Amino acid sequence: MERKKFIHSMLALGAIGGLSSVKGILSNFTEEDYTYPTLFMGHGSPMNGIENNAFTEGWKTQLKDLPTPKLVLVVSAHWLTNGTKVTAMDFPETIHDFGGFPQELFDVQYPAPGSPEFAKTIKEAVSKTSIELDHEWGMDHGTWTIIKHIYPDAKVPVIQLSIDASKPAQYHYELAQQLAQFRKKGVLIIGSGNMVHNLRLVAWDKLNTPNFGFDWAIEAQETFNKLILEGNHKALIEYEKLGKAVQLAAPGIDHYFPLIYTLGLAQKDEQATLFNNELVGGSLNMTSVKFG
Repeated sequence: MERKKFIHSMLALGAIGGLSSVKGILSNFTEEDYTYPTLFMGHGSPMNGIENNAFTEGWKTQLKDLPTPKLVLVVSAHWLTNGTKVTAMDFPETIHDFGGFPQELFDVQYPAPGSPEFAKTIKEAVSKTSIELDHEWGMDHGTWTIIKHIYPDAKVPVIQLSIDASKPAQYHYELAQQLAQFRKKGVLIIGSGNMVHNLRLVAWDKLNTPNFGFDWAIEAQETFNKLILEGNHKALIEYEKLGKAVQLAAPGIDHYFPLIYTLGLAQKDEQATLFNNELVGGSLNMTSVKFG
């Protein structure tokens, strides 16, 4: 704990000069002419945080021509809570919420600033639910393993919104619709998870076999992709009715519900673009979606 305090003290000292300018940028979330895209990112293994591969290149390619946003808001599979929370600290901690990986991965620090100001703006803007300002969580690997590839200089503020595990998919879809206004106010909003994510059934001996998937995983991926491209959000919200293959693909809400947020954030006239559309280890996929 003392080491963490020391690290964050050093980060704060190093960034203190830039903090006032960040607050200045974020002081007025007025509507702009530009609407930022919204994305669902299949984040996969934490190792993607330190590797350069086809998936990390896919993330960068989709956002390479994007104007630098005022802030990035991420809904990660790895922050399930009772109630909805938003990180509200000046400097969120880089959380290493995994085990059994190389020390190099645990050594990564992503010192992007947070934004207590924008956290309060979200709290005030949302009427769907009461949002709690959180000062403990930080950035889990569903967030920093992606964002560090897109904004490696760690200067763009990053905050996370939690997933209330007690609520159904429809609730999260409607909450996302209330957040959609910020896409026109300089905010890039990302859902981070995996549509096909069943760790219990991973074929560990096939992890290095390109695009290997079990029959049920292939079926589920095709079902998800078809419904996304058709714009059939109702069926995706009611995913429990989509059959056994989908139930195997999404045995829990954690990695699937970030997709629900991205769907709710999309405008009705926006077409979906699929990328990183590959299966990994039989029972996982990296399929990602971009609207706008």
